[in-house]
Formats: sequence, structure tokens, C-alpha cells
Amino acid sequence: MPTLNRNNTAVKRIMQEARELANDPCTDYHAAPLEDDIFEWHCTLRGPIGTEFEGGLYHFRILLPAEYPFRPPSLMMLTPNGRFELNTKICISFTNYHEEEWQPAWGVRTAILGLQGFFPLRGQAANGVGSVEYPISERKRLAQLSREWVCPKCRMSNLECLPDHPSKVDGPLEFASETQSESVTRAQMPTVSLDPFLADSDCPSRNNPETSSTQPGTPPPTAIRQDPERMPETRDQSNLVSAMNPAHRSTLRPPLLLDTAICVLLVLVVGLLCRRVL
Repeated sequence: MPTLNRNNTAVKRIMQEARELANDPCTDYHAAPLEDDIFEWHCTLRGPIGTEFEGGLYHFRILLPAEYPFRPPSLMMLTPNGRFELNTKICISFTNYHEEEWQPAWGVRTAILGLQGFFPLRGQAANGVGSVEYPISERKRLAQLSREWVCPKCRMSNLECLPDHPSKVDGPLEFASETQSESVTRAQMPTVSLDPFLADSDCPSRNNPETSSTQPGTPPPTAIRQDPERMPETRDQSNLVSAMNPAHRSTLRPPLLLDTAICVLLVLVVGLLCRRVL
């Protein structure tokens, strides 16, 4: 790698962005400067989900000017894709074709994400220098072929530069582990011991003509064996309930006596009033 003037504004900015993108956990793209020229970057971009480019991997160049970040970069697509011309500078809002719209706060990541957003555009919105419009079927075919496309400069396929999402690879393993843990949990659940007679009678019932007339899939009725030690408790509780019932019934008597006493008092009061009047 040639010696660089680390006091240069462009060099400082480019090296800073290179460190940031090297530690970027995003799995939608992979970008890095070339070893012999930090002003030229190569990036592998994943096709937008829900479009004919889904599943495709697209390799392109990012050319940074000497005045970067005060001037915008240039983008050139390398992988056949059916949306952009190859080895041609693409005309979109944040490239050298529209320097008046570029902001120094933007960077390489802005250009990558912006290019990904321009993939699904169609019609007049997709017109511009470096744009092409292939049929959807052809774009899907190119998306499948793009995974094994090899960059002559990087000497790596797109799939090697940007492997598939870890979730797609680990999905079956996670499902298997969940199934295994579920089976272990079921195995550890306590089982209820049934009467040996009931357990043994399950096998002969298959040949019994009386039981064969039952509906298929209907489980046979099972009897619950009561613990003899708990039976006195149940009897005591039933006795307690029966003993409480008379007391509950007796609560109905006081209201009747009260009503009778009130009626007698009213009769006496009316009688006294009648005597005074007469």
C-alpha cells in the first residue's frame, strides 16, 4: 500500500469510514477500499427484498474524488443485473452527476444504501445515465447468476464477499434445538400412575367386540383412584357442610318474627289513636 498523507482531509475521512464499515454488523452489504488505492472501493450489495432482485448479490465500484467528502463519489456497476449498465457511471442524486445535492455529512454508506433504494424504481423515475430496463424474468435469472459472479480485481465471488444471512443458515438448527428441548421437557413431566388393572385392560380391549364399537380416537374412560388417607378429610368436609345447612336455614326465621312484631305494634298504635279520637 503506498504511503498516504494522513493529514489530508480526504485520507482522514476515508480511513475513518473504512474502520466504521469494517465494524458494521449490517449483512446487506460489504464494502472496503482497495489495498493499493483507498480512493477506490469495491462493494457487494444484496438485492432489495420483495423485488425481482431479491436473492441477488451485486458488485460495484465506488470512486472517491480527491476533494472527498466535499464532492460526491461515482458509482459503476460490475455485476450483470438488468437495472444498471456495466462499467458506466450511474446518474443518481448523490453521485457526481448531481454535485449540487451532495452534502459533506454523507459518506460511502449513504451511497450504498441510496443505490439499493434505486434498484426497484421503474418507468420515468428509473431513467438516467447508466440505467437499463430488462424484463422481470431476465432480472430474476441474473439475480441467481450474480451469486457466483467473480470480481476480476477482488478475485472472490459475490457469495464469498457477502455470505447469506445467518438466520437462514441457523434456522433449521434453532428449530431442531427447540424440538429437542420440547421433547426433553415432556420427558421430565411427572406421569400419573393408574390402577394396574386399568392399565392392563387397555390391551385386551382392542379385541373386545364391545369396546370396538366405540368411536375411533376416543380415549377410554379412566378412573381416578382416591387416596384412602384423604377420604376422612372429605367425609369431615361433607359433615361440616351438612351441619352448616340448618344454621343457614335458621337465618330465615328472624325476618318472619320481625315482621309479625311490627304488625302487632302497628295494630296497637292504630287502636290507641282511635280511642283518643272517639
